[in-house]
Amino acid sequence: MSQYLVSARKYRPKEFDEVVGQEAIAQTLENAIKNDHLAQALLFCGPRGVGKTTCARILARKINEAGADQTLDEDFAFNVFELDAASNNSVDDIRNLIDQVRFPPQTGKYKVYIIDEVHMLTQNAFNAFLKTLEEPPAHAIFILATTEKHKIIPTILSRCQIYDFKRISIADMKSHLAQIAQKESVEYEDDALHLIAQKADGALRDALSIFDRIATFGDGKLSLENVSSVLNVLDYDVYFNTTDLALKQDIPGLLVQLNDVVQKGFDPHLYIVGLASHFRDLLVSKVPETVGLLDVGDNTKNRYLSQAKECSVEFLFQAIEICNTADINFKSSKNQRLTVEIALMQLASIQNQETAGAKKKSLAS
Repeated sequence: MSQYLVSARKYRPKEFDEVVGQEAIAQTLENAIKNDHLAQALLFCGPRGVGKTTCARILARKINEAGADQTLDEDFAFNVFELDAASNNSVDDIRNLIDQVRFPPQTGKYKVYIIDEVHMLTQNAFNAFLKTLEEPPAHAIFILATTEKHKIIPTILSRCQIYDFKRISIADMKSHLAQIAQKESVEYEDDALHLIAQKADGALRDALSIFDRIATFGDGKLSLENVSSVLNVLDYDVYFNTTDLALKQDIPGLLVQLNDVVQKGFDPHLYIVGLASHFRDLLVSKVPETVGLLDVGDNTKNRYLSQAKECSVEFLFQAIEICNTADINFKSSKNQRLTVEIALMQLASIQNQETAGAKKKSLAS
């Protein structure tokens, strides 16, 4: 059996133009190398899984390749040193690194030191590192990476050129997942990729991990149903069905659906919070100017636009208020399921209130 390679490693970018969602940083670093304007100490900071270490490795390789004789097949792998500060965070570890820095590289122009999770260094290790970082030898370049910039002492920050990596957008992530799915011959639904990107919360590495897991679960097929099942999230169908039942004033149907949700192992609190978000999405679907605020796949967006036509703005305002109140009262309630059931009954009664209000207006006129 051949060794399986996860997508995060198999499709790790080798060039700056392959880096997803960090175009500005990639372009800046590429121009800095081309124009020989690269600082000797750089700090890459941002959330996990957004490309900090990947960009550091690409940069480390390109620094030496830029000044190399293209006719020679030189390998600069020995010029790159990686240190994981999470497990090598003592003063002795930093002193060993400083001792290495003094010696110039045997081939190439630069030695590049990548220190990952640099915020994990101890206070004494930071202090030992200060002088070298302030006045590094001409042949040394330091690339520091961290998810927690606020934990790094100001004296280190002031000596570095800082690059802030952003969370990767859902659109960029979904596009990248679609490319990988095509390369891996995985059948996929657009909404399934959108949900994966949404749940990854800006971290491409997490998105690729979820992608691998669900592709294995679905035997090479990515459906919205499979994604919802593996990630243990309520399918959009549940919320669309709840809205239909509320519009029909079907209280028994709403209570039965809540029971089905609970029987499947979902928390009633998450259900009512998700329902509030669903009504919010229906509300923004009613106005063309706000449709762009819908953070869903194309097929699901069409369903929102269709169901929004059946709901009045007054119904949606009251529905959001009812769900929000149930959310607030849930934790303090002694009978939490009853709190959600009362909210569902109130949702089914909104239409009656609107009808009664309309009758009063007609009688008054």
